[in-house]
Amino acid sequence: QAQLVESGGGLVQAGGSLKLSCAASGRTVSSYAMGWFRQAPGKEREFVAGMSWGGGRTGYAESVKGRFAISRDNAKNTVHLQMNGLKPEDTAVYYCAVGRYGSNWSSIPRDYDYWGQGTQVTVSS
Repeated sequence: QAQLVESGGGLVQAGGSLKLSCAASGRTVSSYAMGWFRQAPGKEREFVAGMSWGGGRTGYAESVKGRFAISRDNAKNTVHLQMNGLKPEDTAVYYCAVGRYGSNWSSIPRDYDYWGQGTQVTVSS
């Protein structure tokens, strides 16, 4: 069983940056698809970024392309989400998730088996 713990959220002004981290245990992140999702109040959970096992392929939602970057630190078994150029519409609870062994990233939540507790990101205008 995997456990994921997110950190790095907070309050930032529009145009600012934050770096989220997701520390994993019970799974070696380099061997699994990893993803970041977010959920704003009253909205469904939506895909933000994903990374395939091995880190060779990444994918992003159109709304964050060019601003966000997903990365992996294998030595620390941690996945990061660097967020630049933040906008008020990026305000949400951000979740990391681990998918299937040896699989590619997916934008579909049901393709992920374990989820973290989430970290709040608030962007003020």
